[in-house]
Amino acid sequence: MIESFSLTPGKRVLFLTKDPELIRRQIRGELDLRMEDLRVEDLLDDINTDVMTPAWVCFDHDPREIARNAYAGLVVDGERLIPEGALAAGNFEVVVSGHGKGTGSSRETAVQAEKYSGVRLAVAASFAPIHARNNINQGVLMGDHEMLVRLQRGETIPIEEFVRGLDPVTQTVVRMGGLFPFTKALQRGDLSVPAPETPPRPMTLCEKILAAHLVERGSGYVKPGDAVLVRVDGGYSHEFTTAQVHNFLQEHFGEDYRVSNPKKFAVFEDHLIYAGEVERFRRFLPKIEELRRLQRVFQEHTGVLSFHAEDGRSPGICHQIARERIVEPGDFIQATDSHTCMGGGSNAYAYGVGTTEYAALCLSGVTSVTVPESIRFELVGELRPEVTAKDVMLHILATYARGDDRKTLARCMEFGGPGLRGLSMDERATLANMATECSARSGICEADERTVEWIAARRPDLDPAALRERLVAPDPGAVYDGGVHTIDLSRIEPMVAHPGDPDRGIPSDPTNGALVAEIGEVPIDIAYGGSCTAGKADDFDFYARVVAEAVDAGRRVADGVRFYIQFGSEEVARYAAERGYLDLFERAGVIVIPPGCGACIGCGPGVSDRPDQVTVSAINRNFKGRSGPGRLYLASPLTVAASAFTGRISAYRQGMFG
Repeated sequence: MIESFSLTPGKRVLFLTKDPELIRRQIRGELDLRMEDLRVEDLLDDINTDVMTPAWVCFDHDPREIARNAYAGLVVDGERLIPEGALAAGNFEVVVSGHGKGTGSSRETAVQAEKYSGVRLAVAASFAPIHARNNINQGVLMGDHEMLVRLQRGETIPIEEFVRGLDPVTQTVVRMGGLFPFTKALQRGDLSVPAPETPPRPMTLCEKILAAHLVERGSGYVKPGDAVLVRVDGGYSHEFTTAQVHNFLQEHFGEDYRVSNPKKFAVFEDHLIYAGEVERFRRFLPKIEELRRLQRVFQEHTGVLSFHAEDGRSPGICHQIARERIVEPGDFIQATDSHTCMGGGSNAYAYGVGTTEYAALCLSGVTSVTVPESIRFELVGELRPEVTAKDVMLHILATYARGDDRKTLARCMEFGGPGLRGLSMDERATLANMATECSARSGICEADERTVEWIAARRPDLDPAALRERLVAPDPGAVYDGGVHTIDLSRIEPMVAHPGDPDRGIPSDPTNGALVAEIGEVPIDIAYGGSCTAGKADDFDFYARVVAEAVDAGRRVADGVRFYIQFGSEEVARYAAERGYLDLFERAGVIVIPPGCGACIGCGPGVSDRPDQVTVSAINRNFKGRSGPGRLYLASPLTVAASAFTGRISAYRQGMFG
């Protein structure tokens, strides 16, 4: 058991400052800083996991190899501030940053890169929820800047201060040095998680789903902050993460490990399927092939559902197929990807976890959860024809998820109201999908008959009446610690999230919201429509609406612009083909890509090739370098398609092409 923490004599503290030269000097061993001489404002905010371990770093599944390229995405003027192997060579055991450490992807490799470089403590003003959980699971302590001042003065700080504010179960995980020691103790019967004793109370959507999944029923009610052991209905991993899951399970639980419920768990070959079409990734193809091989080994060993590629064609993006084939109302779903929350569009509680947590829950079928606070968005009115759910999320990101007062931080976003009932299932999925960009725990939509019809149409084995019984609604009088916020959909306008200026301290971030009408003239080189966020059937209706108007006006994709559209799944591809969209896109000069992930993670057609290129994209993140070296604006499918024909970022309006 860990009892206290103090700085090791001879070890160092790395401050990730907004001044890149200070980072360079620390790495070179020329400078050692002290927190008492700095302000929190001097430190980098919103360091995302793509910066800590860019996609190509994750092609290694051995954490020791991953650690060699810690912070490979922290680049200024084309130069890595922390060269290969430098974090470990610098003898650092503490890494310090500002607000919002670990935003973005759920990749646990970001934590592994620090841990296996010798880092024992991460210091920040705040941590993104999944990243914080990954630190806990990997046994890396988290502290604040005041604690660091004391440590640098020579104090030994008791572990009680590091676990303050955590629930009793998470405190135990921290004290034991990580999730695997905790899981083994739980299996041996050395530990138990007590049943909740929360008295009867009105509950939110998230709370009701967790209460229904309690292993020990107790009172049958939960409240924010309760530490509970819950059943997991299902989950999935993809070729980016499965190899680690398999290796961790073998290492910690033996060669003959078994998965608890293989028919509700799955593996997908979707994220790296088109990596070979990106020149800078071709040298990594042998590593990618090894990830694919190990995923197949895992699938054959466990018998989980297989969604592997056939003849080089992926069946689709994991999150889209999961909502088509796996997720049901009232489910509790966990998977190794931050956009797992997309399942919330189907009235499920779903979110991403790291490989350690996923390995443990696959094995046991249960996991420990701290019940999160909730924030409710009451949607009223109707969207105008030129506006989509993506614009709604860009509005929420800019209004409620930005700066130090992030109302969505670590909370479950609940969507409801008459405005939600007017949205299609695909548009609801967009709302839930981008909850992770808000640094929320998840997003869940209220359900209705449309929910039942959409799921039943895809799964004839499910009885619609039984599905109706599973629908979950919040209780009247439920408490929302983040507040109840009314959004009039009729007042939402076409928006973008601009790429910021990371080299000058303005992060590339989805919260950089701006109205299209106010950004001025922004010429583009690439327009991309696809990803889990914008590769659904409704999104293709949006693309086709704009393309049809352009073609009818005698227009083609603007000179000098490449316009890519990619299907989210084979089902979506069939939908588009049946409606004649493929011929329409061909006549307009659109490049159509088979189903799968790709440009969103930088591993497929649609990425930029040069820093001077500008992309307008319907994906979910615009972190620097995530989708190529160029500047990326996030926008709705309608705005992306309209921009492809005008050659500059343009909001769609009916009749715009004359």
